[in-house]
Amino acid sequence: MSLKEITTKIITNARLIGYKNLQTITIENNVITKIQDSYLCLQGDLDLQGDWLSLGGVDLQINGGLGLAFPDLSIDDIPKLHDICAYLWGVGVDQFLPTIVTTSVDKIHQSLRIIHEFMNLEKKPQQAEIIGVHLEGPFLNYDKRGAHPEQHLLPLTLDNVKEVLGEYSHIIKIMTLAPELEQSEEVIPYLNSIEIIVSLGHSQATAEQAKRAFSQGASMVTHAFNAMPNLHHRQPGLLGEAIINPKVYCGLIADGNHVNPTMLNLILRASNYDEGIFLVSDALSPIGLRDGVYPWDDRTIEVINGTARLPDGTLSGTTLPLFVGAQNLVKWDICNIEQAISLVTDAPRKAIDLPCLQIGSSANLIRWRYHSQTRELEWFRINLVNTKSY
Repeated sequence: MSLKEITTKIITNARLIGYKNLQTITIENNVITKIQDSYLCLQGDLDLQGDWLSLGGVDLQINGGLGLAFPDLSIDDIPKLHDICAYLWGVGVDQFLPTIVTTSVDKIHQSLRIIHEFMNLEKKPQQAEIIGVHLEGPFLNYDKRGAHPEQHLLPLTLDNVKEVLGEYSHIIKIMTLAPELEQSEEVIPYLNSIEIIVSLGHSQATAEQAKRAFSQGASMVTHAFNAMPNLHHRQPGLLGEAIINPKVYCGLIADGNHVNPTMLNLILRASNYDEGIFLVSDALSPIGLRDGVYPWDDRTIEVINGTARLPDGTLSGTTLPLFVGAQNLVKWDICNIEQAISLVTDAPRKAIDLPCLQIGSSANLIRWRYHSQTRELEWFRINLVNTKSY
């Protein structure tokens, strides 16, 4: 039976984010048409028995997959992009922003052209969807560039920004920049005017500079704690200002290496766990491959236990899927189950103004089951054809 032949499916006794009681979800032709308390509808096709139910994940920062780095795309990589989208679907991701890190303007334009072409292709079933691009650079602070190649960093000017965007500004969803660079007061409002979210990162910004950037329209922070000044009781810096601003979302890597679990706990407590925080994978191109040494622009990275570093030891990213972060937060007793699920599903959607699970949503659903003895959070995609989890 194909999805087109499905008429109505009913899932009962599901826990949903933001709902107090167990809920029953009615699905017609893969679209959610009704949500109601389960005691009002006792019969259904699949009884979740109190397990959690959510949409799939949204990854707003992922740098490649299956050995292919998004800044290195060519027309021959279209089939590999399909493979990456299928892989991400298989690890729970419904939608994502391929992230292009600092490289030459020519390479940025080439990757944007390929992604634009790919986005115009007919979407295949059981593949994560590209919903735009995250440009992480090249307008970053030299001293906080991290693994970004210094030779391709550019001064932050309106002319340079327009040159980097080229004819592809309509597919750029997020741009990460350092707000202390010259002309940010012109660039941030301009990017907002063309509906690009400005995220602050790879920056030495003071609290005052960050506050000014937020007042100008910046609304996000890229991988909080990493590539920015530390939190300090006399110099709160960019991150301190972001945490207290209710209109700012912070992306967070929860692999345990980029940010110590105690600091994860601190920022999540300060943000009421899911207000203004979302998780990202920040995964590099070897995600989906074994640990080992892999090419990365004109350098190499070594992946050990899912953590990627340059030969000099510089931390450059992870190869762990998005949902591992949510599972870690539960296992480390930092978040409850609802909060952890929200951080990879609802929170990133809210950060870029996408709808969360509601009537009218496509029913690409994830079932989450918690094992209290091991503190493991397990997940499955729900197969509406056979009404089961797999």
